[in-house]
Amino acid sequence: MNIHQPVRLTSLAHGGGCGCKLAPSVLQQLLAGQANNMPFKELLVGTETGDDAAVWQLDENTCVIATTDFFMPMVDDPFDFGRIAATNAISDVYAMGGRPIMALAILGMPIDKMPAEMVREILRGGAAVCADAGIPVAGGHSIDSPEPIYGLAVIGTCRPEQVRRNSGARAGDTLILTKALGVGIYSSAIKKGMLPDDGYAEMIASTTLLNRIGAELARDPDVHAITDVTGFGVLGHGLEMARGSGVGLTVSLAHIALLAHADRLAQAGCITGASHRNWASYGGEVDLPADLPDWRRHLLTDPQTSGGLLVACAAERADAILLSIRDAGNPHARRIGAAESGPARIRVRA
Repeated sequence: MNIHQPVRLTSLAHGGGCGCKLAPSVLQQLLAGQANNMPFKELLVGTETGDDAAVWQLDENTCVIATTDFFMPMVDDPFDFGRIAATNAISDVYAMGGRPIMALAILGMPIDKMPAEMVREILRGGAAVCADAGIPVAGGHSIDSPEPIYGLAVIGTCRPEQVRRNSGARAGDTLILTKALGVGIYSSAIKKGMLPDDGYAEMIASTTLLNRIGAELARDPDVHAITDVTGFGVLGHGLEMARGSGVGLTVSLAHIALLAHADRLAQAGCITGASHRNWASYGGEVDLPADLPDWRRHLLTDPQTSGGLLVACAAERADAILLSIRDAGNPHARRIGAAESGPARIRVRA
């Protein structure tokens, strides 16, 4: 829903979407030396591999999944901003193999700079996505902040054997990515007034598509690892999978689905600052083709807001698993590479 807006949401924020995330290298520095969680045997997944959510085992049949995610606006329509932020937050539960059961809203707004109607639209957008996921917004917390911030804390559940970490990939596995890349490039184009209307519609369709297929994939023992691709780009989240799993990854750029205008806009300079920060953080662990132009490399470091799932599965089941992902409403899902024995690096093929 578009409403008359006296102010552009994106003009109130210095960054937007998952491009707001701290660079991977900065995050590693901040977490260095933090106490580990080993005394808590029920904590199956904590901070050790940079996974998507925490997992606590309640009993032999039930695990609780907990996550939080929030950011500043990447679009000007408040309803769309709410939808994108909520879809992105819920994705963490799906990425762990769980099903969400409820959410709490996280809201920070510069109440002296934007009308209450815009804030209500943000909340309405988030509630609409939660309703689509079949969960309530059961509460939350709000503050007056210098920049607009919205997101969710989400709780989910799964069985212990259905927990899927980012660290379970095995040598020989096939890699599948469930959504097209280019969201950060599109968000940069929005700020420059260069994104056509069909591109905006394409971006909203992608960023509001729930990753609920993750809960179904976790029921398949041949699916070994899952993570969602967000602010660190497909290379950054792929490296987290490689490091945690102790394998190398080969990724074929030609096999990755891209949003329709991503190539053209990347060549035109619609690159986010986060893409540059991502490459500076982990570029030393990536092997690129010698003649790969910078704009194509930026497709791989582009921060994805509410991106797809990166899935590692047994190679002999990859075709069937890919078909099931597409049949579940993910038409851009593609086989993009493989895991292999060797150091935790990523080799990119053009």
